[in-house]
Amino acid sequence: MDRTTPSCTECASKLSALLAGFSTDAYGDDSWRDLELIAQHLANSLRKRHGPEDYRTPLGSTTLPQDLTSLLHVALNGAPIPDDVRAPAVLEILRVGANLCVDHDQNRGNLLEAGFPQAVVSLLEGYSELVPSGLRPDPLPLSIPHLEVIKIAIGVLLNTSLGFNPVKFRLISLEVAMTLVRLSSALYPVGSWMRCTTSLFPSDLVLEETPIRIAESWNIRIVLSNWAWRLITELRDDEHPLFDPQVLPHLVQPLIVFTPPLLTAPPPPDFAHPSPLRTSLLQADFELLSDSCSQLESLALDVEDVRLSLARGFLFPTEHQNVPCLTAMLDFIEQGSYAPLWYVQHEASFSMADARNQEKAFDDCKAAVIKAVVEMSGEDKNIDVLVDESDPTKSGGPYISRMVNWIRHFVLGSMHGNARDDLVICATLSLGNLVRREFQSTILLSPPHNIAQLLSSEVLLSQSTDIKLKHGVIGLLKHLSQASCSSAPGRIALTNAKVIERVLASGVLDERSDAMADVVQVNAIGIVKHLCNGSLDNSLKVILPAETDVPLPTGLSQVLSLVKRSDKVVIKSEGTRIIVNLVKSLWSSDPQKEYRNVEEIQIRQQKRDKAITALLVSPSCIEALTALLGRSHKYPVLVNEAVVALSLLSTHRDAGPLVLRAIVAPLPAEVAPGIPNSMVIPATPSTSSEVGSPIWSPGARHRPPQNRTLDHLVSVLRNSSKNDDTLGLRSAATSYPSEVRANVCSLFGQVTKHTSGEDVDTVKDEVKPVLEELCRHSQDLGRESMLGNAARRVLDMWAQA
Repeated sequence: MDRTTPSCTECASKLSALLAGFSTDAYGDDSWRDLELIAQHLANSLRKRHGPEDYRTPLGSTTLPQDLTSLLHVALNGAPIPDDVRAPAVLEILRVGANLCVDHDQNRGNLLEAGFPQAVVSLLEGYSELVPSGLRPDPLPLSIPHLEVIKIAIGVLLNTSLGFNPVKFRLISLEVAMTLVRLSSALYPVGSWMRCTTSLFPSDLVLEETPIRIAESWNIRIVLSNWAWRLITELRDDEHPLFDPQVLPHLVQPLIVFTPPLLTAPPPPDFAHPSPLRTSLLQADFELLSDSCSQLESLALDVEDVRLSLARGFLFPTEHQNVPCLTAMLDFIEQGSYAPLWYVQHEASFSMADARNQEKAFDDCKAAVIKAVVEMSGEDKNIDVLVDESDPTKSGGPYISRMVNWIRHFVLGSMHGNARDDLVICATLSLGNLVRREFQSTILLSPPHNIAQLLSSEVLLSQSTDIKLKHGVIGLLKHLSQASCSSAPGRIALTNAKVIERVLASGVLDERSDAMADVVQVNAIGIVKHLCNGSLDNSLKVILPAETDVPLPTGLSQVLSLVKRSDKVVIKSEGTRIIVNLVKSLWSSDPQKEYRNVEEIQIRQQKRDKAITALLVSPSCIEALTALLGRSHKYPVLVNEAVVALSLLSTHRDAGPLVLRAIVAPLPAEVAPGIPNSMVIPATPSTSSEVGSPIWSPGARHRPPQNRTLDHLVSVLRNSSKNDDTLGLRSAATSYPSEVRANVCSLFGQVTKHTSGEDVDTVKDEVKPVLEELCRHSQDLGRESMLGNAARRVLDMWAQA
């Protein structure tokens, strides 16, 4: 180092001395130029790497961090921002602080302890007070020295917080993120260079507005905006959201710029031709779009107030300073596109490779906004806001109408030709989130929407349809079918649209869809399950072959195959519940008044008989039901469904022996082998007088553990409660209602009614002691009487056999 050049330590000492002079009014305004030069030299020295010699660590341990904070306060002299005379000195003070802590956690901590980051936040807040209320299309006029101060102030906060949580958490608590957004939006409104009609400089500096100075101003604004969003990204924390709904008008501005008419507007004369500056402005606009879309997605996922505010603002624009935020998001999804200036061929413009990368990133932006819209629609409190019946010309309201129209236009071809399946995905997922009750379902299934006809079109449900598109369509159909369970018009609309046929022909239950379609398969199963519940017509469509030229697998065979090969419990269980509903529908009474003549009744009965035969031809149905019972011991509802279905099947002359054989046979290996209370049986039966208490079978005492449906059924009858461990037993986790246990009694009676042999003897040997205990413990009133009577009927039948 030149001996005439002051060292870093000497510069720090001079700053300390200047601070003392300013504090005692010993120095005037002329001394701020001296401070600027000293601080500039120190900042430049700290920016350099001096090999093994470390200047920053010893300087951070001196009074320098506190001196910087104090000098900043003195320079402001009680004002929110520095005056023009002191702004250059403030800039260099900030540069010293920024370079002192680069990659240096110790100095970050020293600056935080001295209050330097906090003082910088106050400075930025002072500049944000210059921003007029409301959003402005043109940049805030500001001189270059003040732009530099803002830029470096943001740089200070970046350097102090990168990877250093104490500063990061402090900045979050000071709510600096919103200050950064307001400054960034005011100093560099996205796309403002395309329409800027005012000067970038204050009125007293208009003479400085030369092309070079204009370019310099734009470049500084680009950088400070980029740094502001880098800092916001660094501060993001899933547990502590940075923003509330007031940020939404700022976040949607980039979306508006990338949507016509602004997107397609010609550039102004100053930017009519390609230049490095124009390319930088295009890139800055796109980066802000990417940041905004990412924030919208994150806020919609994490912040309930944001979801609620978006929905309210759709109907009441004053919610967001008259900025229609949700409408802007929907317009961007529908009409937003790549910037035309990306494709101008010039050495100063984007290369084709760069443009292609921009396109991929832009598509990710749209995907993020779609996720935000879907999440907003999934907020329970938004249903009554978005499903609006106030306008009789738009059934369900403008939001519902717009979503349905996206689907309709795609199906009718105008969007299908342009591959706009993203709109259908957004619409179906959003509507699926809104269809929670019969009211919303009826709106969609009724005129003018008639959405069942649209969703069941071959365009949306065919084997060639993309799985992401099927996911939205089938998910919505599942919600519609579930919400229409008690609505005859809704079910009729879905049936007339041939929803079941389309779902079964779509290939979603095929093996080739297994790897990526778990959720879609579960939803498809839900559609079939709900529409077959109590419907003979729909059940026949699932069981019997379709009348087509090319033979296709029946719905029943598809379901059984999926249940057998899947390793997902939810698919196995829900798929088997389709069989439950098929059995219940086939065994239910058919109101004859619905049909015109005897011949039609006979034809329907013949189809019913064929369907019942199809259920019994393969043992897969009965095996699936026993497996459902075996794996569902924690879920009384599922156990009861399996028991009822097996009981109904057993009433058929050919099915009783098959059901009995399945009950006493070992269950498949995939069914959990742990049978409650099969390991240890007490030496004496329970003496409790309550039917709800555990019942033990002395005849099964010390039997080795097995995994048969019979073992599970006996466990249900015993009803071993989770808390019953008075004898140190391994007990069941579920207590079964008396109704379920009574249904188990009926199943045992039914399967042994017209059969004999070893299987019957096995059932009687293990079940009879339990039934006798139930009879002894039953009382004459209520549900206990129902259970006791059910057990007594089985014992009486066995005694007469």
